[in-house]
Amino acid sequence: MNAIVGRNLKIMRESNGYTQADIVAFLGINRSAYSNYESGDREAPLDVLEKVASLFGCELSLLYEEDETALQDVLVCAFRADNLDKNDMNEIASFKSVVLNYLKMERLLEK
Repeated sequence: MNAIVGRNLKIMRESNGYTQADIVAFLGINRSAYSNYESGDREAPLDVLEKVASLFGCELSLLYEEDETALQDVLVCAFRADNLDKNDMNEIASFKSVVLNYLKMERLLEK
């Protein structure tokens, strides 16, 4: 499972145009720890996965998805920008959280 999560973290990070340095600055963790999560050598803690999922604008469960094609819907909406600092990334994560919650409500109201 660590390999799947690691692969998905890397795909999502690269699709959003982030470096590992960007992600670790946002998460406030050591770069070697994050590198180990992406490589599948270590299991990422839940709080790290929740925070990075918010940055990528996806459900936490998507990071555990074995089928890479399931990531495509989120990747279409990837936000790409240069020279983002931690505050910018926090704002992006907050915005994506609002959008994700809106989409959840839309799905619930359709039922």
